[in-house]
Amino acid sequence: MPEGDSVWRAANQLHQALAGQKLLASDFRVPRFATLNLAGWTVAEVVPRGKHLLMRVVGPDDKKLTIHSHLKMEGTWQVYPPGGRWRKPGYTARCVLRTAAADAVGFSLGLVEVVATASEDSIVGFLGPDLLGPDWDLDEAERRVRSAPDVPVGVALLDQRNLAGIGNIYRCETCFLSGVHPASPVSAVQDVRTMMTDAKQLLEVNLGPGRRVTILNARGLPVGRMAGRPGYWVYRREHQPCLKCGTPIRRGVLGKLNGDEERDIYFCPQCQPLLAQEPSPPA
Repeated sequence: MPEGDSVWRAANQLHQALAGQKLLASDFRVPRFATLNLAGWTVAEVVPRGKHLLMRVVGPDDKKLTIHSHLKMEGTWQVYPPGGRWRKPGYTARCVLRTAAADAVGFSLGLVEVVATASEDSIVGFLGPDLLGPDWDLDEAERRVRSAPDVPVGVALLDQRNLAGIGNIYRCETCFLSGVHPASPVSAVQDVRTMMTDAKQLLEVNLGPGRRVTILNARGLPVGRMAGRPGYWVYRREHQPCLKCGTPIRRGVLGKLNGDEERDIYFCPQCQPLLAQEPSPPA
């Protein structure tokens, strides 16, 4: 599943290539929209919303539609010069948009649909505050997370209804930075706000070019991009020594979220003890 920074970068690339451009052709390779033709429509903007991409287009009659896509596990958008050779197999293309300046192709997209722009809330209105968006609201995000005190904090952070943009990498890394086992219940975590603030900082640091890293120095600058340095504290570092205490990193699985399969978690058993649930107050 993509992280919010990946979606933000994809939206930025698409916006730079397509905004203000008139579509010469569109090709939706999904049954529901296979006959939809947006030739002559103008791309107004491309914006991210959590892990969702919203491409807003305006028709000659000022009708406004939004091309909504979600990358899911394997999806990607790529931009090519007009008529450029694709770097991925053609049979994996789900959406092709052509302008005089560029071709944009969505490969292996988990979801592609077109809705009236005025109805965007029907597809993304359920999302919590966006860590990388103008709507970010720390108080509201904390309220949503704490509304289910029995839920493991690692599940709560990944629930896009609470806050939008955290994927499994940032979930694991954020829990490590706070010294909290991801399976600890929300009620046992004293400082959820710091966890979310850390996640926001890590996402923002990784909006630029280069490999994703979560190891920052005291000034908040990434040090994991240096040659020979690990990029992550714990993610996919099973059996490798913890960078703080030397204990071998462990891998586990955690719960199910909205019908999704269990997902791997990575943690240091020494630095991240499993916290016990706070007892309920006496009646």
